Amino acid sequence: MDMTGRVAIVTGGGRDIGRACALRLARAGASVAINYHSSSTGADSAVNEIEAAGGKAFASQGDMTDPAAVDKLVADTVAAFGSLDTLVHVTGGLVARKPLAELTPEHWQTVMDLNATSFLHLVRAGLPHLQEKGGAIIPIASQAARDGGGPGAIAYAASKAAVMNMARGMAKELGPDIRVNSVCPGMIDTGFHDTFTKDEVRKHVASIVPLKREGKSEEVADLVCFLAASSASYMTGTNIDINGGLVFS
Repeated sequence: MDMTGRVAIVTGGGRDIGRACALRLARAGASVAINYHSSSTGADSAVNEIEAAGGKAFASQGDMTDPAAVDKLVADTVAAFGSLDTLVHVTGGLVARKPLAELTPEHWQTVMDLNATSFLHLVRAGLPHLQEKGGAIIPIASQAARDGGGPGAIAYAASKAAVMNMARGMAKELGPDIRVNSVCPGMIDTGFHDTFTKDEVRKHVASIVPLKREGKSEEVADLVCFLAASSASYMTGTNIDINGGLVFS
């Protein structure tokens, strides 16, 4: 997978899947702008690692639910690297598990903004540059978008389902020069599950998947890099599962 001469933005790139995506794209030859919200240590260390290997990268703090912050990220990327052709949207989260009886409109809107609206902001800001050169858009959705998620995850699952359908709609509208494919991770060993999933649940899931383990952020990053590169030149509008065989779609 060759990304030489390509320029990518990875939002939510300071930790776990986002950080792994930034490193993988850079290893393939891309120049990478790494957005983070609060994970400055992970983002800065990723930049140092990329530059030590001879690549180009910078880290930028910003809230991707704020259109002005997204616009600045895109402008800074183009100013630093001269162009833009790859958007990887990893920004997102569960925020909190809320049973239906406790699911307030405010929580619903927060989760939707974090996972889905921030994706829309990124595409709208980056689109003029992608239209000049063509390229790829890759949001991270979730297995929860297919199965409704675990307890208290209705808002999260709905927001990730929105991301999947946005990817399909964008693929129709933006082809043939821009490809849009989402990635739907299952149980990946990340801080997300450290925070929101009980240890016994993680062990049970790992025991029942055909591959008998949790996934790794680097494995998701390999798939993202494949979708960003010319390797996937005839793929668009797909929502690709990476879950060890836990859910077949």
